Amino acid sequence: MRATLFEKDRRSIWVYEISRGTLSLLTTEGQSSWAIWTPDGKRLTFSSTAPGLDNLFWKPADGTGAVERLTTSEHGQYPSSWSPDGRTLAFIERSTATDYNTWTVSLGDGAALARPFLQTSHSVRHAEFSPDGRWLAYVSNESGRDEVYVQPYPGPGGRQQVSTEGGIQPAWARNGRELFYTTDVPGTGRKIKMMVADVKIAPTFTAGKPRMLFEGPYWSNIPLRGYDVAPDGRRFLMVESKEQPPAPALAEMVLVLNWFEELKQKVPTGKK
Repeated sequence: MRATLFEKDRRSIWVYEISRGTLSLLTTEGQSSWAIWTPDGKRLTFSSTAPGLDNLFWKPADGTGAVERLTTSEHGQYPSSWSPDGRTLAFIERSTATDYNTWTVSLGDGAALARPFLQTSHSVRHAEFSPDGRWLAYVSNESGRDEVYVQPYPGPGGRQQVSTEGGIQPAWARNGRELFYTTDVPGTGRKIKMMVADVKIAPTFTAGKPRMLFEGPYWSNIPLRGYDVAPDGRRFLMVESKEQPPAPALAEMVLVLNWFEELKQKVPTGKK
């Protein structure tokens, strides 16, 4: 399991080995965050400000070897999803303070060239490759609110909307038969609903009616997914929001009025 830990003014990537309960530091330079695994589990891909703005890097998950740069940009970039063959990375680039777009970069011989996934002026984020690598789920606000869509990758072909009442953070079941996503519960702050739709990815993509699995005070991230699904599709790893304990009371202050008169009564002055 990978994690980003915030220590005062520092963001670092750590690797937690569940079976042994050990936590190992992976990155030591710059501000690093938003880590995802490569499909073979040998590397972690992440954003880092070691040379300046958030760009994409990777490093062996066992801590050996140096950090390697994957992209160079004047905009912040965040890794989103690897294709199953480990050759193509979908990532999110921040174009303005609130707008994002999805790009892909294929790694192989020679220089890697990043390409926009969709040519649009709307925000496109939360990109996730399907288990067979033929589809890309993503979130767009083109309709006026965030919705989950699925589109063939690399194309051609039209998109299909999966969510019906808003949605973000799509995640595929490993068997390709379900697509999970979350939606906010209005008026509850950080409370979200975990939704799922039965889907088919072969020979073409089809989606059933979404249904709610559960709801609770769980953390949701923008522009990347803030939870994960176990390989069996029956368990979720999520960050639960907890109520902060009340701040400790300040030292008590007692204000005494007319204390001089009380002092004269308790301490005789010797005058009559």
